[in-house]
Amino acid sequence: MSSLGEILYISRLEVEKLAIKMREVIRVVEEAFHEKAEGRVEVPPKPGIHPQRDAFIHAMPAYIPKMRSAGVKWVSGFPENPKRGLPYIGGLLILNDPETGVPICVMDCTWITAKRSGAATAVAAKHLATQDSRVLGVLGCGVQGRSNLEALTVVCENLEEVKAYDVDERNLEAYAEEMISRYGIKVVPVESPRKAVEDSDIVVTAGPILRHPTPVIEASWFKDGGFACPLDFDSYWKPETMNFMQKFCTDDEAQLTYYKKLGYFSGTPHVYAELDELVSGKKIGRENPEERIMCMNLGLAIEDMATAILVYEKAKKTGVGTKLLL
Repeated sequence: MSSLGEILYISRLEVEKLAIKMREVIRVVEEAFHEKAEGRVEVPPKPGIHPQRDAFIHAMPAYIPKMRSAGVKWVSGFPENPKRGLPYIGGLLILNDPETGVPICVMDCTWITAKRSGAATAVAAKHLATQDSRVLGVLGCGVQGRSNLEALTVVCENLEEVKAYDVDERNLEAYAEEMISRYGIKVVPVESPRKAVEDSDIVVTAGPILRHPTPVIEASWFKDGGFACPLDFDSYWKPETMNFMQKFCTDDEAQLTYYKKLGYFSGTPHVYAELDELVSGKKIGRENPEERIMCMNLGLAIEDMATAILVYEKAKKTGVGTKLLL
């Protein structure tokens, strides 16, 4: 606990230098979903503001009693930022002492957002992808394209090839080179979304989130037995393709309903299960190797708070960060 009126500030560089392993992030994110399944978390739908077209700034509060983690992430996504030399996603995360409510830590949330998103995909893949998944299609070779591959290499032991697509050729080339070097995996740059989707056991789409998207992925591209995890809402996926799935899941149906009221998700099908129901065994995940399954992960603050408490505790233990007076 911090002294009265004092907080720990952890910069983006300091968060990254803590070098917390993806396996640890997956573990705590999965634990957070177990807690959600038992009704032992608070995670209200995230309110937000939208200063520009297709841009957002969201407040994401959550409380996980078991982890003694309470706080809020104030996160933005501005699609034009890369043209300005700025990241698409950015923001801050604040942790509070759950006994007093006093703020104890402020940290950059860029690393946390990337890692916990990849971890959530990995948790979903454990329950919904085929066990022998070998080919991953990645559409969008930015931060999320990287963190999702990192996480999937942890849970998909047979993964051997990535078919990567990006609208920017330079991004695509850099991604392929970096991922081959880092994971020793075969990365094949492809020139169209179709080539990334066809014959892939797992498909992750990680483009910008758009209120009025022009989706391109056709149902005929998606293989029987495939698992899809969109991180960009329905920006890439045609309504008929989503309805082609035999099971449509999400990390939180209340969030999905909330976004529908805001004008997103005009063609999503009935939700079969939430991710916490799959993790806890309350709903069956994959039942046969031919099922086509999608898990629309919107991103939940419990993922952030589970990861943030890891960061905070390691920072305290290793003396990382700067103490500031409120």
